[in-house]
Amino acid sequence: MSTEDNKKDLQEILGEYADPRPSALIESLRAFGYDLKTSIADLIDNSISAHAKNIYVDFYYNGFDSSVTITDDGIGMTLEGLVNAMRPGSFSPLEVRKPEDLGRFGLGLKTASFSQCRRTTVFSKIEGSTGNARTWDLDTVIAGNKWQLIIPNSSGEIREFSRIRNFNSGTVVLWEKTDRISSGMETECANDLNRFNDMIDEVSEHLSMTFHRFLEGHGKINIFINGNPVEPWDPFLSSHPSTQEITDEPIPLSKEIVNITPYVLPHHSRITDEEHERSSGPKGWNDQQGFYIYRNRRLLVSGSWLNLGFKKEEHYKLARIKVDIPNSLDSQWQIDVKKAVARPPPQIRDDLKRLARLTRKRASDIYRHRGKIIARTQSGNDTFMWEIITKNRKPTYKINRKHPLVSDLLNDDSVNHTKIRQLLKGIEETVPISAIILKNSENPDSISAPFEHSSEDEIYGYIDVFYLALKKRGFTDSAILEKLRFHEEFRDYQDLIDIYFEKRRKNE
Repeated sequence: MSTEDNKKDLQEILGEYADPRPSALIESLRAFGYDLKTSIADLIDNSISAHAKNIYVDFYYNGFDSSVTITDDGIGMTLEGLVNAMRPGSFSPLEVRKPEDLGRFGLGLKTASFSQCRRTTVFSKIEGSTGNARTWDLDTVIAGNKWQLIIPNSSGEIREFSRIRNFNSGTVVLWEKTDRISSGMETECANDLNRFNDMIDEVSEHLSMTFHRFLEGHGKINIFINGNPVEPWDPFLSSHPSTQEITDEPIPLSKEIVNITPYVLPHHSRITDEEHERSSGPKGWNDQQGFYIYRNRRLLVSGSWLNLGFKKEEHYKLARIKVDIPNSLDSQWQIDVKKAVARPPPQIRDDLKRLARLTRKRASDIYRHRGKIIARTQSGNDTFMWEIITKNRKPTYKINRKHPLVSDLLNDDSVNHTKIRQLLKGIEETVPISAIILKNSENPDSISAPFEHSSEDEIYGYIDVFYLALKKRGFTDSAILEKLRFHEEFRDYQDLIDIYFEKRRKNE
């Protein structure tokens, strides 16, 4: 049998070759759904995996010819390592990775870069070497229909590589022909420059959130954007004394552990305006509630209830839950190429739901009691200044006549009871409900808590009047103390109550 016959028989068994056309596939690789901020985050993953301590993201504005570089001082790559890193699919997602590796598919450098520009040059050097550079130019690949890397001329003279010359080792990625970033922009157009700067701000916010656990604490790294350091954004406000951290719960999954830590953030009244503004995050307080999925400390999903049947609602906005997964569970969590999607495995969905319900309940309790009327309890019906009375399915708001201060006033023979009742009636009938609803919908966090703008002396005086009113009605000190501790006005002023009773004991 001839060689040609052998080839024919083999072809009948294996079928025809179906190699992808480079000119078609390389354009398709641009459509993975990256945007600018997720693309840059993907490249920073590579820098962190290369043990970089300093990472520099620089944007050069020149209208349509703008460019971007990402430079790090990591361990760098040999020529062989560089060429392999430039190869689409350089690693299989089935390969076992080092526990700290942030990579996944061996596509990130290429797909992230192709999604934003048509020309990507990577220069890298290991310690003791002068370095090597290679370029993907999409137009060249399409023209030749070959997976052909370009060796750039005089790469050492490229201005965007200047920073790395001071490093013993490291890597720089240069994006040119940035059609997805600067399309239609003109060098002298102020609006285009503002739009370009807005994109830079979005990148800074995203990196601040995505890598916040790398940007703080022992062994932290530094990320700079156009020379300015990126500050970490902690979605859990974990260092604030009023943040509630619910016990960390390890959940076993496929011989690994998923660590889940629920947090309930402080109410607006417990933090400064600056803290409140910063804690709102890129998407705002309401949209930032939910689960935060981390893979090797790198944030994948920020603020999502993961299709577990919960909705994002105003009174749950203080609930944020941290979930830590190792990279060995990537397939179970269906991590995508962009590392921006994660889906919980069926085995732990019930645990996630249980912890979500617990966290949402606690967050709702904190949200609702601040300046709001809450349900009656065993404390009695004199605890609340306002009552809700429903008539003909319409709620009306009445001042509670059994409230100690109101009752004391109405039983005082030295005052004109008719005028007091007229005053109370006038207040009840003119509550600006429409204005309150409108203001609350525009800015729900602007409602003040009880006594938020009062001095300690004023609050102390109110406690004293409350105490004397109950004393007149025959209550003992221990009974008054119990009522004060539960009373809605005094929930946040327990220290002042203790001081007040301590002074009374000393005076007696």
